[in-house]
Amino acid sequence: MSEPLLKVENLVKEFPIFGGLFSRQVASVKAVQGISFTLQKGETLGLVGESGCGKSTLGRCLIRLIESTSGKIEFMGKDITHVDGEELRKLRRDMQIIFQDPFASLNPRMTIGAIIEEPLIIHNLFPDPEKRAARVKELLELVGLRPESAQRYPHEFSGGQRQRVGIARALAVEPKLIICDEPVSALDVSIQAQVINLLMDLQEKLGLTYIFIAHDLKVVEHVSTRVAVMYLGRFVEYAPAQEIYLKPQHPYTKALMSAIPVPDPRRHEQRIILTGDVPSPINPPDGCHFHPRCPIADEECKKAYPSFEEKQPSHFASCVKVRHT
Repeated sequence: MSEPLLKVENLVKEFPIFGGLFSRQVASVKAVQGISFTLQKGETLGLVGESGCGKSTLGRCLIRLIESTSGKIEFMGKDITHVDGEELRKLRRDMQIIFQDPFASLNPRMTIGAIIEEPLIIHNLFPDPEKRAARVKELLELVGLRPESAQRYPHEFSGGQRQRVGIARALAVEPKLIICDEPVSALDVSIQAQVINLLMDLQEKLGLTYIFIAHDLKVVEHVSTRVAVMYLGRFVEYAPAQEIYLKPQHPYTKALMSAIPVPDPRRHEQRIILTGDVPSPINPPDGCHFHPRCPIADEECKKAYPSFEEKQPSHFASCVKVRHT
């Protein structure tokens, strides 16, 4: 197998909490705890989990929008964990992000053309204004918008159209990796399908690599090569997409899968109801973080956090109740 496009080793991100008379650090939010994985060129890694589990924080750490606390990030065979200055600016060309809210992420005072043109100017691509304008029109057509849209403003577009503008802006500098941070969660269902199909077509046409963050498990299944399930800052299961949907191993993954609506009301799937709330990332429980809500937990689960092990070929999970096969 060729060298991975992205390799992450034991990535940790903690946000300090300050308090007291002298504003000293009194605690920390453990947002990401020891994440490791690799991503090959052309693949899509789906990240799923409840709100607050660390998905978006992980995505932002990977492209250096947030500085990680510890760990190592290798991109295209190079350690980028601590690069800065001009080197970091050059890195931005190869790693882009599509944000969740297509209205908040677009400057309302700029035309669509200026929004898409901005990264071309920053990275000194297409110095000739006429060639730059032609590139903007080309990008608009690539994402299914009319070239004359360049003269209009974000408020004149629907949510789905604004997200297409966000995609065009991300594609402007010809990146190799795109973080899709819940790109369809703010859109109507019918529009979601259009945007997802667009992303998949662009991946095939341009050879893109995605990290796709989402709540909708069916969407993730549709777009992903592999899927990672996160809970309280950690991967609890990681496997090829088909494998994780057909044979989920971790109790948390099984509960998530049981919550997926089925179109045929005559099918009665066994629903797994989780009790209690997600524990605080400031003070996670001892042992397995999921044990207070787990339907099969016992005393062994409270002693130490289970190691993240390969339970089946290419199928990893962190649960002492899941046996090797």
